[in-house]
Amino acid sequence: MKTRYAIIGAGPTGLGAARRLTELGEKSFVVLEKNSHPGGLAASFTDKKGFTWDIGGHVVFSHYEYYDRLLDELMQGEYIEHLRESWVRALKSWVPYPFQNNIRHLPNQEKWECVRGLLPGERSETTPDNFREWINSIFGKGIAKYFMLPYNYKVWATYPEKMSFSWIGERVSVVDLRSVLKNIILEKDHLSWGPNNKFRFPLKGGTGSIYRKLAATVADHIKYNTQIVSIDQQAKRLTDSEGNMFEYDHLLNTAPIDILTASWLTSPSEQLINAADKLKHNSVIVAGIGLSSSKTDPRCWMYFPENDCPFYRVTNFHNYSPRNTPIPGQGRALMCEVSYSKDKKLDPAKVVQEVEDGLINTTLLSDTERKDIISRWSINVDYGYPIPCLQRDEALQILQPALESMNIYSRGRFGGWKYEVSNMDHSVMQGVEWAQRMINGEPETTYRI
Repeated sequence: MKTRYAIIGAGPTGLGAARRLTELGEKSFVVLEKNSHPGGLAASFTDKKGFTWDIGGHVVFSHYEYYDRLLDELMQGEYIEHLRESWVRALKSWVPYPFQNNIRHLPNQEKWECVRGLLPGERSETTPDNFREWINSIFGKGIAKYFMLPYNYKVWATYPEKMSFSWIGERVSVVDLRSVLKNIILEKDHLSWGPNNKFRFPLKGGTGSIYRKLAATVADHIKYNTQIVSIDQQAKRLTDSEGNMFEYDHLLNTAPIDILTASWLTSPSEQLINAADKLKHNSVIVAGIGLSSSKTDPRCWMYFPENDCPFYRVTNFHNYSPRNTPIPGQGRALMCEVSYSKDKKLDPAKVVQEVEDGLINTTLLSDTERKDIISRWSINVDYGYPIPCLQRDEALQILQPALESMNIYSRGRFGGWKYEVSNMDHSVMQGVEWAQRMINGEPETTYRI
């Protein structure tokens, strides 16, 4: 098969590219998807008991007019709008998120440690070399100790000293001593920080319903169950596991860039292989605990920095939509995320049981509520988060220009490997902007090399 544009992956980036190519009048393209369904890491699943689960705690918010219009078209008003309510479990207390803005909820001794760490002369004023040093210099030793360091190790499954801080941007709320003291003395909470303070969620079908509908608009161009095994970059030819070949002029890759470089390319240079090897990622197990019983709890999601549970985040997924449970509006769906890596190992066979125990340890469930559990679902995601490790930017500065010289463009959560632009809106727009670059020569603005 010969085509002008080949796209690897029918996740948000690949589908965004396909949709935009169609809008711009381009018909010569194909989307090759290894799974039997679209959505990638934004897919959703319904388990045998009728609970709907996402692959992690996705929420719909946007920085882009194009993405907003696309969502309006796809969801057609069938969504629920939420005001974020999120909390942190620390020191047997529930602290409103962001933790650093609401430390008044901590016990007095730990509250003082957090304040003392913010006082003049307590924080280093030298330029930090890594994420750990950045945390200590921005938040002080108290906030670092009780939340920032343990939580970030838990979510990234990577020691913070092995990470850079160039990705921060709007991802982390920094802290102001004046505001902290004001909130403590006036007993006020600061809750509205962040771009996802207000978000939408599909009424039915989970986040994946968005991308199933998007895929339907370009369905004639998608080939499912197509696993790429090699790319001859000189001949501009893809080969799948069945021996089918696809010739292309331009290639958009949304699969992990390290797999593309080290496993698929024909005879990649040693420089490219070494650069790809510098990229690090964690893995995530999403465990869904479905209960028949209901309980009023307005929280959207909760963060867990401590060791009394394996998960770093739990989402009250039944709050996102009443149709996420078998009987709409009844029961509970607790979606729990657990990370692992070479630096943070676990036994996947024991995770669901450990999650269940952790829900009890953190008071989200009582021991007597075990009898109400009617579903235990899980999915093991090998590529969970692209880690902004110390070598990431250097590696990408080698990989991306070299690939583009071959007419290969690598974008998306793992294709681009930039966590700071891998929300769903970012991911879709990376595909959209790539298509506009190909057809109209417009510069990309979301993903920059």
